[in-house]
Amino acid sequence: MANYLTKEAKKELFTDHGGNPANSGSVESQIALFTARINGLSAHLKENKKDHSSRRSLLSLVGQRKRLLTYLAKKDITRYRQIIEKLGLRK
Repeated sequence: MANYLTKEAKKELFTDHGGNPANSGSVESQIALFTARINGLSAHLKENKKDHSSRRSLLSLVGQRKRLLTYLAKKDITRYRQIIEKLGLRK
């Protein structure tokens, strides 16, 4: 499977959500990165339905993002609500 996030795309993602292109460790940046990777894998799996290794990695990413969202909700509920609204995660 090809790498679908370029360095420029990651820097833009970190700038939008972390405030600094080098701030890849903030919770918001990590959640945004996981969301971008999940969206890419979802598109891949719509075309390749029998790719079970990608499906497993998708489930792993969803679990990691869920853990980070739970952590952020416990730590700072306003930042949690902002990231949910910005990324459009909840229905």
